[in-house]
Amino acid sequence: MNSKKNFGVLAATAVMALTALAPGAAFADSQKNKNNWRNGAIAGGAVGLYGLKNGDTTTAVLGGAAAAYSAKRYEDERKNQAKASRNRARYHRSSSSYISNGRKYYTYDGHKYYQNLKSGARVRVN
Repeated sequence: MNSKKNFGVLAATAVMALTALAPGAAFADSQKNKNNWRNGAIAGGAVGLYGLKNGDTTTAVLGGAAAAYSAKRYEDERKNQAKASRNRARYHRSSSSYISNGRKYYTYDGHKYYQNLKSGARVRVN
């Protein structure tokens, strides 16, 4: 019985350590970071349920706290990812085009171009 309790406390401590260390890790991809928080929430919930099932309140509380914190960080990452997507779309959508001296000037993918209206040739403007 004592080994089961020790395992529960060890599992809860491991989940809390992973949750605490995850923000310090340098993730290049926000999708990967978001998925890690989701997985941490699932693991914390599992540890909390394990603690409830076995009557170990410490493990249940630590697992529940880890699940709640990870779920909150998952939501924050999801909102940040959506905001970045909106900003990218706004950046590419905000370009205006105009015609001057037989050329149509416009912005595409963050770069300025012009199109010669007679020949149809497109040229990138630096």
